[in-house]
Amino acid sequence: MALPTIETPRYELTLPSQDIKVQYRPFLVKEEKILLMAMESKDNNQIINATKDIIKACTFDTLEIDNLPMFDIEYLLLQIRGKSVGEIANFKVICPDDKITAGDVEINLSEVNVQVDDEHNNKIVIDETRNLGLVLNYPSLGITKAGFDVNSTDVDTMFGVVAGCIDHIFEGEKTFPAKDSTQKELKEFLEGLPQSAFLKIRKFFDTMPQLRHEAEVTNPKTGVKSKVTFKGLQDFFQ
Repeated sequence: MALPTIETPRYELTLPSQDIKVQYRPFLVKEEKILLMAMESKDNNQIINATKDIIKACTFDTLEIDNLPMFDIEYLLLQIRGKSVGEIANFKVICPDDKITAGDVEINLSEVNVQVDDEHNNKIVIDETRNLGLVLNYPSLGITKAGFDVNSTDVDTMFGVVAGCIDHIFEGEKTFPAKDSTQKELKEFLEGLPQSAFLKIRKFFDTMPQLRHEAEVTNPKTGVKSKVTFKGLQDFFQ
């Protein structure tokens, strides 16, 4: 005898990076298990592959996952998690006042948003007199899959990330699309920049939109209340 099937509900959200509405469903038990195992492994490739597969399935294969900015990926996965296991999530965090004791924090996942820094700008002007500069795209899942860590301090890795994020270079009225240049050419261009220009590029990455939420924790031993910040997927999938 065939067992009964269970229909999963559909929900809708708007991607933070653009005004596009996306339909999605909660993840299944088997999908959550794969994701949690990947998170526990701390293996970057496992986490990326699990994340991609789950979002692809839960959004009915309607998105080009590799091209989405990482903060879209994080937001999507968090919203899927909220509809799957409940929007009220409980976490254990180390209390900032003594840096030893663990305290309980309750967060409504539906209230967690992608936050944008007021000083964030993706247009980097290198030489104002020549109107020379570049426009950057946000790091995508594809860049992360290629082995580039956005937060890396390794010089080669950093240049690889930046080169992969260049949309185009401009000078005066001319534009030079990054897709028309090789990675080697883009890296050589970056290596020839003054330090002041590279600091502006670094600021672009430091101020990128990010999944972020501030909560309050009470130390059960001292009674001291402190603010704690959750950011990025790892913090929300403890």
